[in-house]
Amino acid sequence: MKKLWNYGWNIYRQHEEGFNYLIFGFLAFVLNYLLYALFEGLLGLHYIVATVLSWVLAVIFAYWTNRNFVFKSKNQGSAGLLREFASFIGARIATELLELLLMYLLVDVAGANSYAAKIVGQIAVIVSNYFLSKLWIFKEKK
Repeated sequence: MKKLWNYGWNIYRQHEEGFNYLIFGFLAFVLNYLLYALFEGLLGLHYIVATVLSWVLAVIFAYWTNRNFVFKSKNQGSAGLLREFASFIGARIATELLELLLMYLLVDVAGANSYAAKIVGQIAVIVSNYFLSKLWIFKEKK
């Protein structure tokens, strides 16, 4: 059993960033989806409004987890943190616009269920966010 544990732990350590992104990305997805269901399903808000509200809260969670647990940012000082946060928000706004476009196309144009469309949109967002974070926002400065 210890050998299996060590093997698994070694694989995790070799790909820690990717595993952590999947874990915290999944948690952000769950938070986003549950908040969407609350806002759209229980409170009866329009799906676009529900999407934006759930996005705002999920982005705050995502920034904190990406900074501290996934990419382990070393950025310090108010100027560096502000630049990093602004980049993060800018990238997230771009991917939120992608999600809103997909939601509109799938729900209003194609007639798909809004919850199914939300899942499709979130998959596109998660993949896009990883690459934007890895290659631009939390890229180690040389």
